[in-house]
Amino acid sequence: MVSVRALVFTALVVGCGSQTGEVAGGLFPDPPDTTTSTRPVTTDPLPGGSPSTVAVDAPSTTTAPPTASDPPVASDPPVASDPPVASDPPVASDPPTTSLLPTTGWPAGSWVDPSSIGEPWGSVPGVLTFRGSPTRSFHGTGPVPTDPVVAWRFPRDAPMCSLSSVGGVQKEWCGVGWTGQPAVFQRGAHTWLVFGGLDGRVHFLDGITGARRLPDFTTGDLVKGSVTVDPDGYPLVYVGSRDDLMRVIAFDRDEPVELWSLHAEDSGQPLWNTDWDAAPLVLADHLFAAGENSRFHVVHLRRGYDVDGLVTVDPELVWFTHGWDDQLIDDVGYNLSIENSPLVIGDTLWFANSGGLVQGWDIAGLAIGIRPKRIFRYWVGDDVDATLVPDRDGMLYVAVEYERGTDRSHELGQVVKLDPSKPSDPLVWAIEARSEAPSGIWSTPAVHRDLLIVATDDGEVLGIDRSAGTVRWTLELPGPVWSSPTVVDDVLVIGDCAPAGRILAFDVADTTVVPPLLWEVPTGACVEASPAVWNGTVYIGSRDGYMYALRDRR
Repeated sequence: MVSVRALVFTALVVGCGSQTGEVAGGLFPDPPDTTTSTRPVTTDPLPGGSPSTVAVDAPSTTTAPPTASDPPVASDPPVASDPPVASDPPVASDPPTTSLLPTTGWPAGSWVDPSSIGEPWGSVPGVLTFRGSPTRSFHGTGPVPTDPVVAWRFPRDAPMCSLSSVGGVQKEWCGVGWTGQPAVFQRGAHTWLVFGGLDGRVHFLDGITGARRLPDFTTGDLVKGSVTVDPDGYPLVYVGSRDDLMRVIAFDRDEPVELWSLHAEDSGQPLWNTDWDAAPLVLADHLFAAGENSRFHVVHLRRGYDVDGLVTVDPELVWFTHGWDDQLIDDVGYNLSIENSPLVIGDTLWFANSGGLVQGWDIAGLAIGIRPKRIFRYWVGDDVDATLVPDRDGMLYVAVEYERGTDRSHELGQVVKLDPSKPSDPLVWAIEARSEAPSGIWSTPAVHRDLLIVATDDGEVLGIDRSAGTVRWTLELPGPVWSSPTVVDDVLVIGDCAPAGRILAFDVADTTVVPPLLWEVPTGACVEASPAVWNGTVYIGSRDGYMYALRDRR
């Protein structure tokens, strides 16, 4: 098993220049007034008792658990009343920015109140997107089951599977993949569960019974990421697929209907590919969406209702930017995409890319036509597919893969804590968490009390002291562990890749000791998707072809 050692750095200087213009040597010229880039100056960083470890043995069986009998199909819920429609802001040329990062902590802002970190979001009760909120920090609502059984498994017949090509080779994909966290929410008197599957479909289920509330919506390829449900009560789902499209889907009809889509080539020639894995955000009638085309997009949705009471949108792409710059291409080449889910804190948009470039963009004036400007740049050396994680103290945690073997990834490691209030010298600490390439971290970490909980490709789950940057304890699971740890009511829920593909729960109330195992439920294959916890039920998909609902016997 991989050893993990803490590396503490004392100095790093990363400047963020003010020069704007085309990037990548003009390789992909852009329409005027659509994209900005800054060319940074970087300098190399200075390199700077044994933790507790417990192995959680996996049984060798591969038998899936029994499922409950088929319940009746729930009736359609009533349509929510019309929320207000936001006005259409103009988009202007590039003026100076109107806000900067503060000297300490997170800045206040008009987009997302920093005090909402860890809290639910929007007027719709539920876990509406990956990690539940614009700050990607709401994991759900308890109680967490104490001795769960499989309440239902979807589908009840054949598993969710489809054929898709990778590198020209066609293979079968089944179940729910990374990140694959379902959206669960209350609409009228009903609990809805919406998720995308590797069968290339978006599924609309009753969260209590597991029955279809609507027919499946079929895309043209895999749906690997997490869907986003509109937080303002509009019956809309936002979801990307491997078929090149980010879609807006209405679910207030007899069947789901695509109202609009954004093609990966609408913002120019993709730098890498045309998939959409990142879960988008919806804020103030704007859609924030990152693509594997290595571009970030903001769309003004103009949501409303027609004379028949059906939801409508009239979208406009108001801004996009490259996720790369010349320096990054010099450092790692052209294998650059954005797969992690964006977050917004105050008036700053945060995301990273597969080249390891962590970025903060000032969006304070976006709604009144002021173009965003990059105000933070930090290179961690390798692919960042995990979503960035904030804490309430104004810190940002970055989980990094180990694929390229760059000098930078050797110097920093794979778990990095940054202080965004110090953009020229943000590094607080860094920890190595890898074996041989490919390894590192695909899973998004979780902040819990004084810990950062990190799951690695090698199968380790690390409890890291957030202040000291030292590993306090380690769990060893069958890897890879791509499932992102979810913590609700001091219970950690996560999936592993044991032969039977388990869903496990650990007691993390005492952060100073190795968490004891509370329960485990086998599926039929690796569980790389992330769980959602809502009102006594754990919802999680498996690569065995099924979505599971776990709850206590009644």
